Amino acid sequence: MTRTLITSALPYINGIKHLGNLVGSQLPADLYARYRRARGDEVMFVCATDEHGTPAELAAARAGQAVADYCAQMHEVQADLARRFGLSFDHFGRSSSPQNHRLTQHLAARLGAAGLIEVVEEEQVYSPADGRFLPDRYIEGTCPNCGYDKARGDQCEECTKQLEPTALIAPRSAISGATDLEVRKTRHLFLRQSALRDRLRDWITSKSDWPVLTTSIALKWLDDGDGLRDRGITRDLDWGIPAQFEGAPWEGMEGKVFYVWFDAPIEYISATAEWAEANGMSEKDWKRWWKTGEGAENVRYVQFMGKDNVPFHTLSFPATLMGSGEDWKLVDYIKSFNYLNYDGGQFSTSQGRGVFMDQALEILPADYWRWWLLSHAPENSDSEFTWENFQQSVNKDLADVLGNFVSRVTKFCRSRFGEEVPEGGENGPAEAALIAALAERLRAYEAHMDAIEIRKAASELRAIWVLGNEYLQEAAPWAAFKQDPARAAAIIRLALNLIRLYAVLSAPFIPEAAGRMLAAMQSADDSWPADVEAALQALAPGHGFRVPELLFAKISDEQREEWQQRFAGGRDA
Repeated sequence: MTRTLITSALPYINGIKHLGNLVGSQLPADLYARYRRARGDEVMFVCATDEHGTPAELAAARAGQAVADYCAQMHEVQADLARRFGLSFDHFGRSSSPQNHRLTQHLAARLGAAGLIEVVEEEQVYSPADGRFLPDRYIEGTCPNCGYDKARGDQCEECTKQLEPTALIAPRSAISGATDLEVRKTRHLFLRQSALRDRLRDWITSKSDWPVLTTSIALKWLDDGDGLRDRGITRDLDWGIPAQFEGAPWEGMEGKVFYVWFDAPIEYISATAEWAEANGMSEKDWKRWWKTGEGAENVRYVQFMGKDNVPFHTLSFPATLMGSGEDWKLVDYIKSFNYLNYDGGQFSTSQGRGVFMDQALEILPADYWRWWLLSHAPENSDSEFTWENFQQSVNKDLADVLGNFVSRVTKFCRSRFGEEVPEGGENGPAEAALIAALAERLRAYEAHMDAIEIRKAASELRAIWVLGNEYLQEAAPWAAFKQDPARAAAIIRLALNLIRLYAVLSAPFIPEAAGRMLAAMQSADDSWPADVEAALQALAPGHGFRVPELLFAKISDEQREEWQQRFAGGRDA
């Protein structure tokens, strides 16, 4: 049995995520996890809330809560939204877990013992108005590389260039807006990434199947300026994983915690350990996914993330695992995404712009959003959400093509043959042509899903739905019934089986609707089709079914206009 490990970039704890966040990591990861399970793989799909760092502290302060309480509450909120969107995590953990504390400190100690961590005295930006050192991401200014005026002190989101806060033009505190910033000395731990530059380059360039977006960003960071730089991995904060601990091969780091970008990717491993512990399993059960000496050499590991997360997953996290000297499993494939923009601008958590996960579910079920987001995934370039396009996609793809097929077939059969699969008649040339076309489309669909080409896969799935509608229109069972009821029975029998097949093939994209289709066909058989012709005989004559309630409702112009106006502003960040 093939074993597939899937991780999604961790959603940050400071608030509910917008649809751009969702399609940039968690949703496509779920699509792939569902597909691999359907193909018979043993799958481990983990994610977690990313809970450390200044944003968590500030969000908790705004909420009037202790940061630990705030994170616990928001973890439950995000976990609930993930469930409601159908995200099929095997475990949704927390980067503040005891498991992640232990593993982060263990890996840091290994790196220190290997000479890959050093104590560095450096100058950092201090804000008297805020009474604190400012983490890099809480210093804003103009990017010296591209001129973007909201670049952060660690990285410009516009051009992805790695930055130092002191390089920003007209820097200001992102907390208070203060510009009277000072530079003060402090001591921190640095990960000597530069010592692993050649090893990282060899590893990255060996991945010939990675998306161009992934490798181009990774190599840019390796080659930019003087090349890969050493990276500070501690911060002057109260909330986080302590950097001074028993067994640490350094001193003087009291009151400092590990940088969120050091401990967050380690949570992928820790989340798997959390899963094992929560299910009464042993260390062997999670290490078989992560330790190559204990079975992980037979695992294919796939990561999903937005393009702004690529540098940390192609350089910093692999450097941590490589540098530890232990046999950790490295990622085999990184699926990265561009940005989803919102109606002429950008989605923004900080500015409350766009549609957020909770708001989306208030107005429509998850499958409506899943289908649009995945079929418009920003794979090769940025894409844009507009209400007009969303309405058109829902109405044409889901309502007119798939939903209409299910409704026409089941209602016609009930009115002419009753609520069971009819017997009589045989397949003819039209059915043979349909089966051949379906087989060809299915192979293409599988190929795109295997390659994680999401938009192409969605296009093939829609084409498979269209084939059923075209067949139904040409075969015209309503006309055949008048002259040859047996012929009409054969057409409808195949069409009912086609509904079951559509449910199986569509489940990775629209799991709730697929479940309703299977339930309507009174079938528990959700096995992936090895042979189309055999799959279209799964429901035998006499098998009962029921007419499902409306599968997908169309979006009216009035609804679209109302939602467009409702979400034109922002929400409280």
